[in-house]
Amino acid sequence: MAITTINDPITANTNGRRYTPALIALAVLYFMMGFITCLNDTLVPFFKTGFTLNYAESSLVQFYFFLTYAVMSIPAGRIVEKVGYKRGMVFGFAIAGVGALLFFPAALLHQYALFLGALFVLAIGIVLLQVAANPYITLLGRPETASSRLTLIQGVGSIGTTVAPLFGAHFILSRLSESNASSDAVSIPYLAIGGVLFLIALLVSLLSLPKISNHVTRLSSTDGPAQRGIFSFRNLNFGLVGIFMYVGAEVAIGTFLTNYVADRLHIEEHRANNYVAFYWGGMLIGRLIGAMVLKSVKSPIVLRWVGGASVALIVLSIVSSGYVAVWSMVGVGLCNAVMFAIIFSLSIQGLGAYTTRASGLLSSAIVGGAVIPYLQGLLIDRFDWGVSFCLPLICYLYIVYFAIDGFKTKQMNPT
Repeated sequence: MAITTINDPITANTNGRRYTPALIALAVLYFMMGFITCLNDTLVPFFKTGFTLNYAESSLVQFYFFLTYAVMSIPAGRIVEKVGYKRGMVFGFAIAGVGALLFFPAALLHQYALFLGALFVLAIGIVLLQVAANPYITLLGRPETASSRLTLIQGVGSIGTTVAPLFGAHFILSRLSESNASSDAVSIPYLAIGGVLFLIALLVSLLSLPKISNHVTRLSSTDGPAQRGIFSFRNLNFGLVGIFMYVGAEVAIGTFLTNYVADRLHIEEHRANNYVAFYWGGMLIGRLIGAMVLKSVKSPIVLRWVGGASVALIVLSIVSSGYVAVWSMVGVGLCNAVMFAIIFSLSIQGLGAYTTRASGLLSSAIVGGAVIPYLQGLLIDRFDWGVSFCLPLICYLYIVYFAIDGFKTKQMNPT
C-alpha cells in the first residue's frame, strides 16, 4: 500500500501573542490594495481622453493589471510557501512600490504602453500581498468565523476603495484639460504611493507577527484527497469560476461607472467619478454589516440574497434612466461587499493542507477582472450600455447558482 506524505490543516501558532499587530498590518495591507486597485477606475477614463482611446482600449488598464493574477498567483503561492506569510507581504509591498515608481519614466516618455507595463509590475506586488493575506486571515482563528473575519478586514480595506475615486477625481481627472495631463497628472501621485509602499514594507518587516506552522503526517493511499489531488474538491472547482465571475463583474462596473454616470446624467467626468466613491463606499458599509450578519446567518444564504439583489439592481438600471439608473448601478457595490469573502471561504472549506495552493489558484481566478471588463468594453463600442451590462448580469447569476449548489463539498471522482 502506497504511503503519501502531506500536511495537516494549517493552524495558527501564536505562542501566547495577541493578534493585534497582525490585524493592524492586514488592515493597512488591505487599505493599500483597495486604494491602488480602485485608482485604476480613475485611470481608465483619464487615459481614454488623454490618449484618445475607445472603451476596449482604455479597459486595457484593468486587463494588464488583473492579467497578473493569472500569470503570478500560482508562483506567488509557492513563494509564500517558501518564505512565509510575513516575508511574502514585505516582498509584495516592495514590488508594488517599484511598479508605482515606474509611472514617472512612463510619464516622461508619454507612452500608454509604458503605463500598462508599470501597472503590470505594480500588480505583481498586489498579487503577492493577496496570496499571502487571504489564507493568513482565515487561519488566524476558528474556521467557523473565517468568512466574518475576512469580511471585517476587507471592510477596513474598503476605506481605501472609497478614498481612491475621490483622490483620483481631485488630483488626476480634474487635470484633464491641462497640457500633457495624460502623463503629468499621474506621475506625482504614484511617486508618493511608491514611497508609502516602501515605508510600509519596512514597518511590516520589523513587526512580530504570529507564525503559521504546518504539522506533517503520513496518510495512506486510501485517504482519498491525498491521492485525488486538489481538483478533486468540487467546491474549489466551482469557486474558481465564482471568483472569476465575481471579480470580473465588480471590476467591470467600477471601470465604466464614471463614463456611464457621465452619459446618463450629462455631467463632466471628474464629477461623475465621485459616484464611484459611493459604489466602493457601499462595499465598506456592506462589509461592516456583513461581518456581523455572517456570525448568525449561514454564508451561502447571505450569498444567495446579495447575488439575487445584484441581478435585480442591474436589470433596474438597464431598463431605467437618469438618477434611477445611476443609483441602482451604484447600489450593486453594497451587494458586492461580502461576496469575495464568502466565495473564497466556501471554496477552501475542507481543503486542509491544500489551503495555500488553493489560495494561489483562487487568486489566479481574479483574472476575471481583466477579461470581463475588456469584453464589456467591446460590447459598449459595438452596441450600447444596456447590452454591455448584460455581461456582469450573467456573472451574478452564476454566483447565485454557486450559493445554491456549487459550494457543496462533495468529493469528485478521481480522473
